[in-house]
Amino acid sequence: MVRFQGKISNWNDVKGFGFVRPNGGGDKSFVHIKDFVRRGIRPMNGDIITYQQVKDNTGRFKAKKIEFPRHARRVNKTKSKTRLLGSIITCLFCLSLVLMMVTGKLPLIIFGVYIVASLITVLAYAIDKSAAKKGRWRTQESTLHLFSLLGGWPGAFYAQNRLRHKSSKTSFKTVFWITAVINSMMLGYLLTDSGAHILRSISAFTY
Repeated sequence: MVRFQGKISNWNDVKGFGFVRPNGGGDKSFVHIKDFVRRGIRPMNGDIITYQQVKDNTGRFKAKKIEFPRHARRVNKTKSKTRLLGSIITCLFCLSLVLMMVTGKLPLIIFGVYIVASLITVLAYAIDKSAAKKGRWRTQESTLHLFSLLGGWPGAFYAQNRLRHKSSKTSFKTVFWITAVINSMMLGYLLTDSGAHILRSISAFTY
């Protein structure tokens, strides 16, 4: 049977299905997670796949015996490595926050700001994903980035990977990591001699 190659679109990772149209044009086919030959890698929007096209009892085209081409598997492996690196960076940052709070280098309120900001950011991502699925009003990307900049970036990273939302858009991820770096630099400044008076003022205000 002839095999086609195309790009996945409208992928719904919660329900495990999407669509694909052959490169160069042709009939759109329904894609289901159960029809992948290998189940180890979760597909995402924009992934290239090869497949056999069949018709079901209703006359709808379906993709069967779906596989990732060799170059697509390399891309997915790169994404997995990038995600792992991001997880390590985020975990180390959170661990550093805890250690600085325990040793008294960081006021409890600053630690609390990161916790609250992350929770709010996770909620914002969840609401935006729900809105995207139901065709409702979306949260602006600039708002999500602002939450990250204000200390919610650990929560944003968690939401991107746990909810699989905004995790495959390169331009969004680039800006996200820029906000994370800027926020980390702001925290670093508070730990310097010149920024210490700000921390003392914050501590005095909260006690």
